[in-house]
Amino acid sequence: MRVVFVCLLAIGFMASLLTNLPSGNAGSATSKVAVGGRSESTDRVAALRPRSGPRFNSQDGSVELLREDDGHFYADVRINGAPIRMLIDTGASGIALSREDAQMAGLATSIGMTDVVGQGAGGEVHGEFVQLDRVELGPLSASGLDAVILDGGQQSLLGQSFLRKFGKVQIEEDRMVLR
Repeated sequence: MRVVFVCLLAIGFMASLLTNLPSGNAGSATSKVAVGGRSESTDRVAALRPRSGPRFNSQDGSVELLREDDGHFYADVRINGAPIRMLIDTGASGIALSREDAQMAGLATSIGMTDVVGQGAGGEVHGEFVQLDRVELGPLSASGLDAVILDGGQQSLLGQSFLRKFGKVQIEEDRMVLR
């Protein structure tokens, strides 16, 4: 079961990396943008900034997210109390954290991260398995979820281990509603 989890997580992670690669146009400029005290490379499309934050409906406990300019859905999630911007990956079976986001959430990582946690298009994916104390998105929270801290990659992913806590995940045009 763990192997299936890791493989699906690695596939989702690699797919998210491929969608964020520059298009290869000679005219596209790459720049550094400071986001939350850290630098991220961005292409001319835009820095990954939300068009608007998530909307919460306290009557039915739902969360509404809007599609970003890059075609993906993102959410500001709290992991162990730390705010982390995560890509919603409905194809990933679990939660994957970048090393930096894991540190923000108070998770210790080893320097080498030599454990193979999955296979991707580029070969072995290295990282560490951890358990999260608490994951929160709007009115929903979950405790004790398994996750992977990835040695490479800069975008954290929120997959099915958390999304299945919702009764319904619905995508209509540029809106994702979690109930």
